[in-house]
Amino acid sequence: MNLNESTHPQSFTQAATRSVGKYRWTICALLFFATTVNYLDRQVLSLLAPDLSAQFGWSNTDYANIASVFQFVYAIAMVFAGRVVDKIGTKTAYIVAIGVWSTGAVMHAFAVPLGQGIGAITTALGFAAIPVSIAGFMLSRAVLAIGEAGNFPIAIKATAEYFPKKERSFATGIFNSGANVGAIAAPICVPLIAAMWGWESAFIVIGLLGFVWLGVWMALYEKPDQQKRLTAEELAYIRSDEAEQVKVAPVPGAPVKKVSWFKLLTYRQTWAFAFGKFMTDGVWWFFLFWLPTYLSAQYGMKGSAIVMPLFALYSMTMVGSIGGGWFPSYFMARGDKPYDGRMKAMFVIALFPLVVLLAQPLGYISFWVPVLLIGIGASAHQAWSCNIFTTVSDMFPQKTVASVVGIGGMAGGLGGVVMTKIGGWVFDYYKSINDIHTGYMIMFAICALAYLVAWTVMKTLVPRHKEITDL
Repeated sequence: MNLNESTHPQSFTQAATRSVGKYRWTICALLFFATTVNYLDRQVLSLLAPDLSAQFGWSNTDYANIASVFQFVYAIAMVFAGRVVDKIGTKTAYIVAIGVWSTGAVMHAFAVPLGQGIGAITTALGFAAIPVSIAGFMLSRAVLAIGEAGNFPIAIKATAEYFPKKERSFATGIFNSGANVGAIAAPICVPLIAAMWGWESAFIVIGLLGFVWLGVWMALYEKPDQQKRLTAEELAYIRSDEAEQVKVAPVPGAPVKKVSWFKLLTYRQTWAFAFGKFMTDGVWWFFLFWLPTYLSAQYGMKGSAIVMPLFALYSMTMVGSIGGGWFPSYFMARGDKPYDGRMKAMFVIALFPLVVLLAQPLGYISFWVPVLLIGIGASAHQAWSCNIFTTVSDMFPQKTVASVVGIGGMAGGLGGVVMTKIGGWVFDYYKSINDIHTGYMIMFAICALAYLVAWTVMKTLVPRHKEITDL
């Protein structure tokens, strides 16, 4: 082995694992499964949407409104979730978050009686009644969103607690790939459960998985300095990049200085992260919520027919998630500083979604063509996602990580609302003139270009890495 090889981040990781232990990867596995459950729960509705739309008479705009409630509440809750996580701590925050979102997931099964109750209340108050099914699903999506908003702020904070900076991008890529596994597993099990026991059972069975995970989390997670399963060597390794922060460390027993959202918004780093999330999260939301409807509208595929296309598409995204976490180290090993290496990697990643521009023009060949092209774009999103998340823990102190992730998450959620609402309007308009093909062409073009726009603005706001040390 030569000297250059010995400085590769992956070599550090392997050597550290052999010499100091690997319990931190158990925590990473817990975060991975939490993210898997998170995406399983949010995917159930989109997979059942074609059948539910036919059963309840929903238009594309109706479905967009239901999906937008989730995204809007998720966006607002993300800001408060970050603050709550920083205040009550990682372990308790996950207990609350997954308890709430699993309850919300199960509530979907009772959307009709819930909608009837909402209708009775609104009628009594003299307001125009919302259709029963729409009202019930909106309420259920709102509760689901409140809980699910906690997942990524908590997971990023846990990663910052349990991993040194040189491993965080890779660890983030691993737990973030849980989103892909959830998206892969959902089209396999949801149509099957719905076919066997009805659509209500699909929401109940998937929703209960969160409570199973919750028991494991409560048994295995503690803060690193209170974790008896960590060796002293592994704890020291986790803290290996904190030495330079000792001079600003708080005095034991002294109150922790609170950092306001307004203070965080004075930093360009916050705005760069938030803008990047706003521009690109909506693309992922669009794929999650509209792909089953797209396959139904363009190719007449429903139920079990969409299992293999979605399985293939989301299997591709796992490559992006894990590979994207490693990719910046390729540039770092060649002498680039971490921020420069990460931004180079993100620029290359931003080029891949451009292939989505070909999804509609070449879609006449086979449904597999748009599936594979969108799969490349979705894979690029996951690679982008694990890198943009890591920029927060790289530049901000641990006590503010969840809050900054929450601000960015709010921006991403609002971006999702915009994309979903635009999608609903565009699809209903072009369907009314019998040209849905053009509607999807427009939306795929927006998805393809979003990452280059995001990268350009982020690089303009933060041209060079600058760690924040005055909070």
